Amino acid sequence: MIKKPLTFHIVHKACFIFFKIFYPFDVENGKSLPKDKGVIVCSNHISNIDPFLINVTQNRMIRFMAKQELFNNKLSAFAMRGCGAFPVDRGHSGAQALSVAEDILNEEDCLGIFIEGTRSKTGDFGKPRSGAFRVAFATKKPIIPCCITIQTVFAKPFKRIKVSFGEPLSCEDLGLIEGTMKEYRAAGQIVMNKISELREKQQTEFREQGLIK
Repeated sequence: MIKKPLTFHIVHKACFIFFKIFYPFDVENGKSLPKDKGVIVCSNHISNIDPFLINVTQNRMIRFMAKQELFNNKLSAFAMRGCGAFPVDRGHSGAQALSVAEDILNEEDCLGIFIEGTRSKTGDFGKPRSGAFRVAFATKKPIIPCCITIQTVFAKPFKRIKVSFGEPLSCEDLGLIEGTMKEYRAAGQIVMNKISELREKQQTEFREQGLIK
């Protein structure tokens, strides 16, 4: 595993305090993430704060890919690198992103991927992309479903957030045997179903607490 840089500790601590004050969050099943093995966290994506939020739920660094433009500003670059993000050129993102992702996992680090590929503008789930499953098949690393659920459609200060992790799913669990597009699509549906189950549980808890109708 790559040693966590000093910037990670600084950004991680600052983000933890920030979220606890402005975006209070609860974590469910956070210990399903192994401490020292390569694993892919597949999450839904509803806000620009998601990579930082998911990182503060864990003590290990979860590395997300981010568009190159976010690293042009020094302060933004410091924050992005501090939370483990790495830049990807959107014009040449495919092969480059997959190569970096495989390197991260082969070093037994944790990779974060937003399974829909982009932020949801409605809060609803989008269609899963194949990237996470291509990397899982190439590295034989498990996938952990993750769901972010909020009180409102969009993240707002002082509204509760729940971050819930599912159990690890191996390539065998996902039916990734030959690495075909058919298998990737089927695996995507399995993971999206798991994320959907996590959201249903989180929303039920919100209703019981009187936070949503």
